[in-house]
Amino acid sequence: MILLFLISVASPIVISVDVEKTIPVIQLTEENEELDLLRAEHYLYLEAEENVDSFNVRYSFPPEYNRQYPIFLELINNSSDKIIDYKIEDDIYEPNKFVNFTIDSMEKNETVLIHFNYWVLVNNYDYSDLPKSIKIPEKSELPENVTKWLSSTEVVQKDKLRIKLRARQMKFITNNLLKLAERISRFSKQHRRILFLLQYRFGSYGPQDALTTLKRNGECPGISHLGSALFRANGVPARSIMATPSNYDFWFEMHYMLEYYSNEKFGWILSGSHSGVSPIEHKKQIIHRICYPEDENNTQADFIYPKMTGIERWFWVDNENVTPYYKDLKEGSKSRGFFESEVYVNSFDANWSIEITKEVFSKFEYYIGLSLSDEDYGYFTNATDLQMTALNLFKDGSIYGYLWRMHLANVEYDKIQV
Repeated sequence: MILLFLISVASPIVISVDVEKTIPVIQLTEENEELDLLRAEHYLYLEAEENVDSFNVRYSFPPEYNRQYPIFLELINNSSDKIIDYKIEDDIYEPNKFVNFTIDSMEKNETVLIHFNYWVLVNNYDYSDLPKSIKIPEKSELPENVTKWLSSTEVVQKDKLRIKLRARQMKFITNNLLKLAERISRFSKQHRRILFLLQYRFGSYGPQDALTTLKRNGECPGISHLGSALFRANGVPARSIMATPSNYDFWFEMHYMLEYYSNEKFGWILSGSHSGVSPIEHKKQIIHRICYPEDENNTQADFIYPKMTGIERWFWVDNENVTPYYKDLKEGSKSRGFFESEVYVNSFDANWSIEITKEVFSKFEYYIGLSLSDEDYGYFTNATDLQMTALNLFKDGSIYGYLWRMHLANVEYDKIQV
C-alpha cells in the first residue's frame, strides 16, 4: 500500500523511513500544529444499602467537541466482575455522551468498583488569534440554539438584584466581550477569597449556586455558576463545562469550568474562572460534559461534603439503594487527568490524525455494545489491541506509528460481519 502526501512546491521537505512500516514518510519541515494526547482515569465505588437486582450506571464520557476527539475506552482489570457489559451512548443533550455500565445484582453492603481509562486527541488551540476586542453581542445577533444559555435557573440566578448590580459593575464603560470575560474571571476567583480559604481549610462548603457564591465565594462549581450568571446578566450566553484537568497533580471528584459565546467566527470560548484566567487553551483539560439549563435545575449534593449542594451530575445510578462511596480522594471514588504527549505536525498530518481517529473510534463505539460471533470478536480484539499499541506509540512521540496502527485497527474493524 502506498500513501501519497500533497506537498507545496515551495515548502522544503525531508524524507524519512519508518522501519516498522517500511513506507516512506514525506514530512514538511515547517511544523505548525500541536496534537496532544490526554488521558483520564476514574475510580467509581458503589455500595448497596439493600439487596438489589441488576441496574445501570451512566458515567459522562468525553464527546467530540471543540477540537477534542475521543480515541479509546479501557475498563481496567481490577474492576469488579459484577460488570455485565458496557457501551458508549449518546446523551439526549448533544454532543454529550456517557458510558452505560450494566451491573449485576448486589447484596446488602456489597461494594463494586468500576475503574476505567479513556484517551482523547486534542488539536490544541491557544486563542492567540483572538482580536483585541470582540463586541458584546446583541440578543438579535445570537444564533437561536445558544439563547437557552441566557436563562435564569436554580443555580444560575441571573435575575437576582445583587447579581444584576455586580454584572453591571463588570461591564462598566466597556463593550469589549474579552475585557468583560477577564473581569468576570478575575472577580469570580478573587472576591472574598479569605472565605473560600476558610471553607477549604475546614471543609465547611455550602450551596454552590451563583448567589451564595457571590456572598461567600465557593468551589469550582459555584465559581462557574457565578461567572455564568454575570455573563448572562450582561446578555452573553454562558454555561458550565465539566472537565478533567490534565495538569492537576492530585485526585478529585469532578472539575467545573465555563464557556461563553462570542460570535459566529469564534463561537464558544473556554474560560477558567476557578483559576481567574480567560481564555484557557484546549490541551489543559478533557471536556466531559456541556451542561444545559436542565442540568442546572437537576443538581445533586457533593459526596464528600454533604452541604455542598447545587452541583450538576456527571454520573447517574438508576437504583436508589445503591450509593457512590467517597471518602477523602485517597480512598474510594476519585478522578484524575494526565497529559501524556504532544507532537507538532503540519496541517496535512494533523487533519489525517483527526480523521483516522474519528473513523476508528466510531467503529469501536459501535461494536463495543454488540454481541459478536467468535470470529468477529477476534477481529474486534485485534483492533482494540492495535488501538492500545497506537496510544503507546503516540505517548512515545511517534505520530506516524500512531497513524499506522490506527489504520491497521480500521482494517480489522472492517472485517467484522454484522
